[in-house]
Amino acid sequence: MPAPTTTLKDRVRIAVQPGGPKNPQPVRAAETVDGATAEELHSAERQDGGEASDAILTWLDRYDAHFTKALPAHIDSSAFLAAVRALLPGLAPCTPASLLQSLLTCARFGLIPNGRHAVIRREGKLAVFVPMYQGYVDLMYRSGRVSSVHVGMVHAGDEWNYEPTAPAPLDFTHRPALALPREKRGKPILAYAFCWMPGGARSQVVLLSREEAEEIRDKYSDSYQRAKRNGREDSFWHTDFDAMWSKSALRRLHKVVPMSAELVQLSKADDAGDAGEVQAVHASHDDDEAFDAAVAADTAAEGSQEPRRAATLPRKRVQPKRPGSRRSRRGWKGRRR
Repeated sequence: MPAPTTTLKDRVRIAVQPGGPKNPQPVRAAETVDGATAEELHSAERQDGGEASDAILTWLDRYDAHFTKALPAHIDSSAFLAAVRALLPGLAPCTPASLLQSLLTCARFGLIPNGRHAVIRREGKLAVFVPMYQGYVDLMYRSGRVSSVHVGMVHAGDEWNYEPTAPAPLDFTHRPALALPREKRGKPILAYAFCWMPGGARSQVVLLSREEAEEIRDKYSDSYQRAKRNGREDSFWHTDFDAMWSKSALRRLHKVVPMSAELVQLSKADDAGDAGEVQAVHASHDDDEAFDAAVAADTAAEGSQEPRRAATLPRKRVQPKRPGSRRSRRGWKGRRR
């Protein structure tokens, strides 16, 4: 009779292979990888994708219970773990501390990193949790404060009208020209968002032009500016402008619609990731031990990739003693006039 499956790695394999793992590759024991140095973990970057994923999963196995506890009850853990498994080969170069805190943050918000609701993005050697606009919509529904959320884009060939002084829902109408070929429908010219409340009222419509979206990108997106300075075009504003445009419109909706505390924290975590800051501190959590460990590791260890692991014990700060008087200072007597 096979041994019961208890590790994160085994559960992920079952999630992506319903029939069970076939010819699994041997990997290092969990206790060996758990004590590995950062260099040993980063050596996975030079391995094949499957071996790299196994090495990182074995290291993450020590936090298995924390991931399970972090996920809300309504989220299927197998779906979350399958998405993690698919991401790991591309995240192998990331520092272990940033990978841990980004995954814990994603789990705590109950978003699956599947590219639609959330993404774990690599920024150099840092793993960053990025909620997509569908993730924001999910949390809006969970709050119970809205009954329906709509995010859309107006194309040049669409029929639309905006008359802010008219009563809702006549103030804004949009009829997409879906029957036209894509090239005749034209490029997007506006992103918009609105929602319906449980009592039947509709919120104010937020409209965002391309020019306004570019202003938001240029003024507030640190990741876009970093990529631009480094001559790269790999930020989300470069690779998926329309999705970021829609997400910006949805985030502006927060100013006119009552939002839950969790949604506010998601926005803060989103901004922290864009700025290259620790995100886990913005995720509401009951499991203080795991999050404190993730934040401490991400804050203290990210700047160094030395072969030896830094000590985890807190360092006691000692204030230097001041001399009792000026006469007791070395060399002071000779400098007096």
